[in-house]
Amino acid sequence: MKSQWPDRFLAVAGVLTQSLVYITMLLPPIIVVGASLTAGNSMVFPPEGLSLRWYHEAFQNTAFMNAFVMSLELGFAAMFLSLAIGFAGAYGMDRYRFFGRETLRATALSPLIVPVVVLGIGLLQLLTAIGFGQTFFGLLIGHVIITLPYVVRTLTTSLALLDRSYEEAAANLRAAPHVVLRRVTLPLLLPGFLSAGIFAFVISFGNITLSIFLGFAGAETLPVQIFTYVEHSYDPTLAAVSTMVIVLTVIIMLAIERIAGMDKVL
Repeated sequence: MKSQWPDRFLAVAGVLTQSLVYITMLLPPIIVVGASLTAGNSMVFPPEGLSLRWYHEAFQNTAFMNAFVMSLELGFAAMFLSLAIGFAGAYGMDRYRFFGRETLRATALSPLIVPVVVLGIGLLQLLTAIGFGQTFFGLLIGHVIITLPYVVRTLTTSLALLDRSYEEAAANLRAAPHVVLRRVTLPLLLPGFLSAGIFAFVISFGNITLSIFLGFAGAETLPVQIFTYVEHSYDPTLAAVSTMVIVLTVIIMLAIERIAGMDKVL
């Protein structure tokens, strides 16, 4: 009779490996949250006592709050523009055959392989030449470019997996093409849109390299502000701001779970 020890050993090893991965992923945010609650003057873990002092400092810090709002506005604007442009491109490339289709697909995905530093320098020169250098619109263009590949790739996959029998049934009932798109296709693609939107927002919100090149005085994003702040100070205000970002991320994930379910989105 064949021994079951190898199978049991592999099962236990798999569980231990998975647990180690989860612990490694959870430890950094746990340490950040713990450090933000310290009563001391330095960012250490375990915290030296418990206090909400540094959250008060973070909310009183005008530079951090302005940068936080700026990142939110930029992230949502880049997300909505990327979803609109990305869906149009993904839908056209999935449903139609035309000359240059593969070239268009490669161009849409090219920011994934171009170094962000090279992209930042090129965009800075281009936007300055056309009069959009050092502006919010120019910064937005840059963020749309780096988020668009994730949207196109995600929505292309969603369209490929979509059961077209629902669209065909609606068309057989004499629904106009725009009605089929609005009443059938788009609702079925909602999990794909949410997933693409998450990618776009997170990539935009956390980007620092491109934001350094295209940003300007008075309009720094939160990652740039944190990078600038840590050069001359290392107090727990950074941990408090980072904890706010973690809480915002958790709230977004819970909202998506409530609306569509994370299993469908991911």
